[in-house]
Amino acid sequence: MASRPSADFLRGRRIDPVAITGTETVADLIDNAFLAYNAGRLREGCVLFTERMLAPEVTVGMSLTGAMTPAGLGMSTIVPLLEAGFVDWIISTGANLYHDAHFGLGLALHQGTPFANDVELRDKGVVRIYDIFFDYDVLLSTDAFVREVSARDEFQRSMSSAEYHYLLGGYVREREKALGLSRRSLLAVAHELEVPIYTSSPGDSSIGMNVAELALAGGKLQFDVSADVNETAAIVLEAKRTGGKSGALIVGGGSPKNFLLQTEPQIQEVLGIDERGHDFFLQLTDARPDTGGLSGATPGEAVSWGKIDPDMLPGTVVCYMDNTVSLPLLTAYAKARREPRPLKRLMGKREAMMQRLVAEYRAALAFRDERAHTAQWRIAE
Repeated sequence: MASRPSADFLRGRRIDPVAITGTETVADLIDNAFLAYNAGRLREGCVLFTERMLAPEVTVGMSLTGAMTPAGLGMSTIVPLLEAGFVDWIISTGANLYHDAHFGLGLALHQGTPFANDVELRDKGVVRIYDIFFDYDVLLSTDAFVREVSARDEFQRSMSSAEYHYLLGGYVREREKALGLSRRSLLAVAHELEVPIYTSSPGDSSIGMNVAELALAGGKLQFDVSADVNETAAIVLEAKRTGGKSGALIVGGGSPKNFLLQTEPQIQEVLGIDERGHDFFLQLTDARPDTGGLSGATPGEAVSWGKIDPDMLPGTVVCYMDNTVSLPLLTAYAKARREPRPLKRLMGKREAMMQRLVAEYRAALAFRDERAHTAQWRIAE
């Protein structure tokens, strides 16, 4: 008997959830009730992350934008991902790392309201991040800590942002210990677990601003942005060349999203090394694709740039949701459904990974230059 014309479109799971009782785990709630629209995309993202991206051979890079750490998500959500081995390296805005440090230094942020009078808040010395309040002295105290640490002898040289954050995280960890605190700071935990944290724009935060102040006083610390570009590309190449895969967990968008994804164009387009693109792409965002900005650019568009392996396009999900909602749910789901993975501790492997990148770059140089020459000739026709 011939199948009905509609049959191919009706193979998906039937929408028939059981009634919510209030006793469900977060993971069970997502599997049972998150069936359509952006709830459906979040469930698909949770399944993609847990069942495919967290396979042992996948190296997971996370980009982080938006004011996540001031809302406590560093402690509640990102630190557990690192400790479980679910995130192997990070590209973050500097602001998230600066505000993360407040907690490691024992400074207080408070729940507030988005409807306060900002002129009055300024007059009273209160800083507002939407519905988060904190005393202006929190900024001044953190600034002083960053300057004091960054003025030490070990910082007086050029270094990648990952090395800087690793060193800074060590001092935050020591301050935590002195205060009787633990697991309050992403920087401190990343130091302990040797998870590299890069920032795509080192000067675009209060950390960079304080480093710039030290330069006025004669400090020699400089962020080596070329090292950041090449080290991140080396991490991705190493994952692929050692029989593994590369997964991109994109929280928000912006410059960190591009910095994570541009690792593949750096490998393929600029260095001329034969590669295909990241294998997995999961983005949690509120950015629309139709405005043309990178934040809302889809995985399909990324394929055209070589950022995503076209054969792996089914392994991509975009969930349009506030990340203060989606990221904790994703973390809870992954923690419930997946056992911890061994830590990759990539911070201590950067030199070896760079050696592979340099060797393959040199081997591909003649091909890269010939390809560029041919492209120039074609354009001139």
